[in-house]
Amino acid sequence: MNKALFLDRDGVINIEKDYLYKIEEFEFIDGIFELCKHYQDLGYIIIIVTNQSGIARKYYSEVDFNNLTSWMVSEFLKNNIEIKKVYFCPHHPDITGRCECRKPHPKMLLDASNEFDIDMKNSIIIGDKERDIEAGINAGLKESYLLNEDKTITSSKATKIVSSLKEIYC
Repeated sequence: MNKALFLDRDGVINIEKDYLYKIEEFEFIDGIFELCKHYQDLGYIIIIVTNQSGIARKYYSEVDFNNLTSWMVSEFLKNNIEIKKVYFCPHHPDITGRCECRKPHPKMLLDASNEFDIDMKNSIIIGDKERDIEAGINAGLKESYLLNEDKTITSSKATKIVSSLKEIYC
């Protein structure tokens, strides 16, 4: 079985910007490449799980999302990091109704587990919202990190609250 490092996108991989879909507006968060390289070297596969309600809201299209995703994955490859897959939820409950893939539901993580034979108990999730952590817990993960750069969150279901990615891999 594989161990996985599950990452949320907005707020963990890139600086959070409302409904980001343009390459020129994408900014990687400091330490993301080092973090991924660290876990990849430890034998983890890297999977991204991201809610993308901007698609349901028609702020951007699935094609726009896929174009940005392809570019982002290629940037990781330039840093010798393989992103196994990017799972995304294009829904929003107020627009498309309830779905099982939108975090905090665990469907994206469970789909990855089935596709890549992942040992969920020995896998990790890093998110910047409590719903990311809850999705990990709901999928059976035992380890989670909540990235809270401005240190405004003092309580979480996460294993640990961190203010930088460096706190996780150093």
